[in-house]
Amino acid sequence: MRIMVTGATGNVGTALLTRLQQARRTGQSSPGSGGNALSVAAIARTAPETTLEPYHGVDWYTIDIGAADSHDALTAAFVGVDAVVHLAWAIQPNRDEAAMHRTNVVGTANVLRAAAAAGVRHVVCASSVGAYSPSDKGTRRDESWPTGGIQSSHYSRHKAEQEGLLDAFEQNHPQITVARLRPGLIFQDQAGSEIGRYFLGPLVPKFLLGWVPLPIVPIPDAFVFQAVHAEDIAEAYWSVVEQRASGAFNIAAEPELNPERVADLLGARRVLGIPVRLLRWIVGGSWALGLQRTDPGWIDMAAQSPVMDTTRARTELGWEARRSSREAMGAVITGMRSGRGHTGSPKLYPRTGAPEA
Repeated sequence: MRIMVTGATGNVGTALLTRLQQARRTGQSSPGSGGNALSVAAIARTAPETTLEPYHGVDWYTIDIGAADSHDALTAAFVGVDAVVHLAWAIQPNRDEAAMHRTNVVGTANVLRAAAAAGVRHVVCASSVGAYSPSDKGTRRDESWPTGGIQSSHYSRHKAEQEGLLDAFEQNHPQITVARLRPGLIFQDQAGSEIGRYFLGPLVPKFLLGWVPLPIVPIPDAFVFQAVHAEDIAEAYWSVVEQRASGAFNIAAEPELNPERVADLLGARRVLGIPVRLLRWIVGGSWALGLQRTDPGWIDMAAQSPVMDTTRARTELGWEARRSSREAMGAVITGMRSGRGHTGSPKLYPRTGAPEA
């Protein structure tokens, strides 16, 4: 069985390669593979250090999936592949939406078109809770909730567009099994440096997080969200590939993270009653001034995205998170404070490492 992973040097990609390497070492393979050995290939715009785990022993292709001329290269890379796990996604530069759309939406379209041309049998795509339409936080939503996105967030709009591409692909290629995972926020300590760079920027002192107690944090009541550890989402992807599962799966750990739990993790006292509109104004202003890198669309997603029901993943995949959401968030806070990363990855390099190529 041959598995191709796009976006393989990032937070989830590195965790998935680690899980695939484990499956290869222990002789695991899909029931439909006829007992054939597991072969792993990967695509990244910039290749990692292939002498290091989990990148060692993987067949690497350096392809820009959003490029107009990427079809032939992608199709050639996908020949002989049983399953494509599409993880490639751009979060930065979030001041250049056209550049992100090129990778996120055009790139997904290119991957799907090439998978069909190459005869791939199974396509598994990284969607997100961010693809869902707005919801109150009081009712958990299953996979039937609409995926219209939150229009004030470019991340959410792109995820909703991606869902539309997958819907059309399923209709036009019924012979190909299609699955999509919709996780909450994905955390691990090795992603600490990357997440700090992407969401906070160089002016925010990450080394103080969780170490020097914050006196207060402004978290609105509406900020109820879900998280999952990267190793647990990697296990979910492996379960989908191993079982050749289809359809959508919500993926998140318990319990949901509410304002009190987040304040406790940060060692802070929560400011009660702060309006979402005020926090959005503060974040939008500091983002516009270049003081930090989180655009105000992320505030809208935190306030409006649904709390997901993960029953389907448990009952159909047999998947359940081994780490709580508190453990996942605690891990990334520790990673951000210490500048943790992976020296072999052009995405996950530690704070003291070389800049991304």
